Amino acid sequence: MLPIYSPVEEIQNELFKKKQLKVFIKRDDLIHPFISGNKWRKLKYVIADAHTTNKRHLISFGGPYSNHLLALACAGAMFGFKTSGIVRGDEPRKLNHQLFLCSQFGMNFIFVSRDAYRDKELLYDQYFGTDSDAYFIDEGGAGNLALPGCAELLDELTDHYDHLFLACGTGTTLAGIAMGASHRNLSTQIEGIAVLKGAGFLHTDIQNLIGTEHHYKLHLDYHQGGYAKTNMDYLNWLFKFNKTGLLLDHVYTGKMMYALFDLIKKDYFKPGSNILTIHTGGLTGLLGLNEQSATEQL
Repeated sequence: MLPIYSPVEEIQNELFKKKQLKVFIKRDDLIHPFISGNKWRKLKYVIADAHTTNKRHLISFGGPYSNHLLALACAGAMFGFKTSGIVRGDEPRKLNHQLFLCSQFGMNFIFVSRDAYRDKELLYDQYFGTDSDAYFIDEGGAGNLALPGCAELLDELTDHYDHLFLACGTGTTLAGIAMGASHRNLSTQIEGIAVLKGAGFLHTDIQNLIGTEHHYKLHLDYHQGGYAKTNMDYLNWLFKFNKTGLLLDHVYTGKMMYALFDLIKKDYFKPGSNILTIHTGGLTGLLGLNEQSATEQL
């Protein structure tokens, strides 16, 4: 697939100096404008498997602002696959920015109710069960084939970090990195910030992927009200941070970085610690703030 360009940069902040910490960010958002961050890493071996098994039609799932669907649409166009997205919710009168970009890459859409969306395998069988070219990809690219691509991030690091922080939706990226850290005998504490409310179920999902022998920690209280939910305090913090020139989105990386700042203020880390954050890309999702009213956001 694509070559990796994902540098590690130090983030300067007076809080970090005061607490005697070094904070860095791995810029996976720079891998590609649309197949960015963990989207690239999760799709790498999935698309390779589709190619090996002679499947030419990639089918996946997501909400109307899904970064995963956009990444898949772009990857499909680049590597010669037809793509279809099964989208949660009613068909809109006008496509939002995310779905519009997907359509530009040739993705077809099937809009389904929230109830129907819960059974993705049934939907796949209903619409594509007789398509011999079809290839099932779970929501967010979740699954075993996503794990090695995520774990490979660790091979690109040249320094040791005491903690590694990333945002968690399905938990697949965290699972891959936690598994990779264990296999590489790294002492780095892998820490995930859940972006969904009531995300304790992620422990089970992660253990179903990698078992119980790999160590990680989930922080469940920084979701800001739920998936894609925000509040004024959080948005004010995010807008101030983005003015530093390092852009974060409000759904994933913003919540991760907000959590890190809060934990630093609460003396969660030992002085002298090196902390690595992962920018998981998906910055086009930030445009969703411009398309939704203040009453929907707050």
